[in-house]
Amino acid sequence: MKKLSFLFALLTVFSLVLTACGGGGAKTVDCTKPEVFCVGLVTDVGKIDDKSFNQSTWEGVKQAEKELGAYVQYIETTDSKDYAKNIATFADAGYDVIVTVGFALGDATVEAAKKYPKTYFIGVDQFQAWAVDDDKTNDLPNLAGLVFPEDQAGFLVGALAAMMTKTGKIGGVFGTDAVPPVWRFGEGYCAGAKYIKPDIEIFVVYHNDVGFDKTFTDPEWGATTANSLIDKGADVIFGGGGKTGNGAVIATAQRGKYAIGVDTDQYYTLPEAAPRLLSSAMKLLTPGTFELIKLAKDAQAGKATFPAGNYLGKGGYAPFHDLDKEVPAEVKAKMEEINKMLLSGELKTNVTPAKDAGGPSFCNP
Repeated sequence: MKKLSFLFALLTVFSLVLTACGGGGAKTVDCTKPEVFCVGLVTDVGKIDDKSFNQSTWEGVKQAEKELGAYVQYIETTDSKDYAKNIATFADAGYDVIVTVGFALGDATVEAAKKYPKTYFIGVDQFQAWAVDDDKTNDLPNLAGLVFPEDQAGFLVGALAAMMTKTGKIGGVFGTDAVPPVWRFGEGYCAGAKYIKPDIEIFVVYHNDVGFDKTFTDPEWGATTANSLIDKGADVIFGGGGKTGNGAVIATAQRGKYAIGVDTDQYYTLPEAAPRLLSSAMKLLTPGTFELIKLAKDAQAGKATFPAGNYLGKGGYAPFHDLDKEVPAEVKAKMEEINKMLLSGELKTNVTPAKDAGGPSFCNP
């Protein structure tokens, strides 16, 4: 009966998972064998090829395939009701590590980590609140939340926008601010801009008028919103939030204004926007994901301790690429100064971790 259950779970994986090999069919492997190291990724309702968050995380998983010999697969979630089922598809098939992408998968990931204690879970953008208290009985030794200083990355590009604007007006187009990382990006952007120019005019719009299934997958809304901000005089626009943010970035570039990307260096993923892409607020998702997968493999072999709780990745801003000559030397120097102060702790963004955490809003004081 146990063998039949395993075979059923394995067949389910192959029916649901898109192969990691370019265009080829999925090969049959037995992930329950100790010598086979399997890593599965479950997306939120966004697509794996979003040219932003999911794609960068998947590249970290693919790095594990290349450098660690891992067998890797992913499942794209189409309905939030399927979070637990999709995670279980990998867990029941004996996968060693399961990466779940996005804040919305947090609860389902925690429950799965409790149910499958021998599987390592990596929750990208999933802050483990209990990990910062003093009650160690709350900790799940097989779950790590990969989190980033989005407020610092947002602060950096906000400062850049304030130094590069000619109209004194800048904009931001984002997915829902109910997702803490999105909130931190937006608030960091406003805080950084006001750090440079306290009287700067900032237009920030969040796609709060739809559900989680739409907020990050609506490039048309992103483009329309960006164009409306440009019509108001904004000449630098930061787009953040999957395909919704991509729509804003591309529309801004098409209007000849300065665009700012998010999560990864979108110069390489949004060729339509590359000529006018000033920079990107970066979360180093690929190396952060790979580091945790490697630590899980080492922990499995008894060579390391898996960093349960919150694992802080790195953030920053992308190069100026095609626009490098348009960025004055004094702006470049100021950006490096700000970055160093943020990294050292000399400069604080003072951004609250989430919208409902209390404290001031820099975008809407």
